[in-house]
Amino acid sequence: MIGVRVPDGFCFQVHATDGAARAGLLQTPHGPVETPVFMAVGTRASVKGVTPDQLLSIGVPMVLGNTYHLVLRPGDALVAKMGGLHRFMNWARPILTDSGGFQVFSLQDLRRIDEDGVEFRSHIDGALLRLSPERAVAIQENLGADVIMCFDDCPPATEGRERIEAAVDRTTRWAQRCFEAQTRRDQALFGIVQGGVDPELRARSARPLVELDLPGYAIGGLSVGETAEQRNAILDMTTPLLPLEKPRYLMGVGRPEDLLDGILRGVDMFDCVMPTRNGRNALAFTSEGTIRLRNAKFAEDARPLDPNCSCPTCRGYSRAYLRHLFLVDEMLGPTLTSIHNLAYYTSHMKGARQAVLENRFGEYRSQVLAGYSSPSDASETSCRTGASQADG
Repeated sequence: MIGVRVPDGFCFQVHATDGAARAGLLQTPHGPVETPVFMAVGTRASVKGVTPDQLLSIGVPMVLGNTYHLVLRPGDALVAKMGGLHRFMNWARPILTDSGGFQVFSLQDLRRIDEDGVEFRSHIDGALLRLSPERAVAIQENLGADVIMCFDDCPPATEGRERIEAAVDRTTRWAQRCFEAQTRRDQALFGIVQGGVDPELRARSARPLVELDLPGYAIGGLSVGETAEQRNAILDMTTPLLPLEKPRYLMGVGRPEDLLDGILRGVDMFDCVMPTRNGRNALAFTSEGTIRLRNAKFAEDARPLDPNCSCPTCRGYSRAYLRHLFLVDEMLGPTLTSIHNLAYYTSHMKGARQAVLENRFGEYRSQVLAGYSSPSDASETSCRTGASQADG
């Protein structure tokens, strides 16, 4: 079997650069995506608490689903029978599906790895599920996403060199098998660079993946225990190893300042559960910092969440009202705050793109960071906790 090197309806162009930062356009069978882009996480064919129409109203360009979770429920065969993931979830714009490789990390107490693949115990009912590179591709072909991911071995950053080295070599072999297993010509298969925080292993992972000449490349195995400084150091040396003409995707990293750090180093695509997870927990991201809506100081605050935001939440609701919704456990509170957070992230990426086009990304980054303060609760800032973003 010969893999699909140039998928139909897919191309990527870099329109401008500012240092290593890039502004580009990703063409897919379900429409164009301007980059840099933040993809809303819809792990189980749903962005939690937000309808597709609401996503469209705030300009979300692309969503992400997950192979592991969708094969458990409702099953990839059913999704295919219902016309594919786009029709099943009523989303006409592009979709990316993760291969399930992150579950190798997040469900390590429920899985067993061998050369053929990974055997999982379902976190739902304990039933056995086996994913191999070939099975991961077949599932994603049934789901029908525009961008699909190679199955990879994603170890924690804190693992020893021997384990990470083994994961790098296994990920390389699995990528070759994914490439050979692909049959659909309307899906772009991205490879995933592993290697922890070891520059030598990152280079060892990138070289053979680049030789496969895949349509795009992801940087995986980050946001799994390393510091921001370690992550940025790895990006500094990894992105130059990847083809200039291919999109680069930093998996599961998503604080607003982390996105800026990634763009600064040449990353084009991002995803994270943070906007919706934090939205459900009464934390809003704004251009003036983060707001914890349960705080008593907002009880009589008539201002919108963000005076610089034009999303439906900021146009129609006060901080006082949103706080009230959370205090009385009304589901509208998490929905409205999630909508705003996704709108903020979407606007954040548009602003970064325009800054690159105008050769002022450094200035834009400094302005955003000057007005921004990060949440202090680590449980609310992690993109990758729990069962693989199942609560995204």
